[in-house]
Amino acid sequence: MQRASRLKRELQMLSTEPPPGITCWQTEDQIDDLRAQILGGSGTPYDGGVFSLEVKIPERYPFEPPKIRFLTPIYHPNIDNSGRICHDALKLPPKGAWKPSLNISTVLTSIQLLMAEPNPDDPLMADISSEFKYSKHLFMEKARKWTQEHAVQKNSVNGNKENTPDQKASTRKREAHSVQQEAEDPAKRTCV
Repeated sequence: MQRASRLKRELQMLSTEPPPGITCWQTEDQIDDLRAQILGGSGTPYDGGVFSLEVKIPERYPFEPPKIRFLTPIYHPNIDNSGRICHDALKLPPKGAWKPSLNISTVLTSIQLLMAEPNPDDPLMADISSEFKYSKHLFMEKARKWTQEHAVQKNSVNGNKENTPDQKASTRKREAHSVQQEAEDPAKRTCV
């Protein structure tokens, strides 16, 4: 019951006072299955992009963090090809920083900040992290290209917040690629 009432309050606040550049809503009538969108920050390679995320609320919320992943492909050292995010606020202590006083809004805001300021010292994608550290111009170029290909809304006539068929296809491709990549090189992911 605590979970349902808290989620209701959080969703109400997210709809009346959303953080800048962030929206979050329920999918149909399921209060534990949310979608969110984060606008890429200006001055970042994600500028102009609209990134969709899946937010799954666990049974023990707020004592466990929400499970959040990107549905829109993003080129980032802390986000893998399946959209999984390496961020302390999404993990329980001792390795993580989740605490019940955090909420969906603060976590989405911290993900938005991570997009603007990647943490190459705790990567999920070691190759992108290395590129970010030692060849930043190449990283910026690739991240901008991915943003243009996957996150820039080409037809804003459709006001639907769900993913377009093209985004769904790229998400499926991304998941298949991730499974193949994990089979080939399980040591590539270093985030704990």
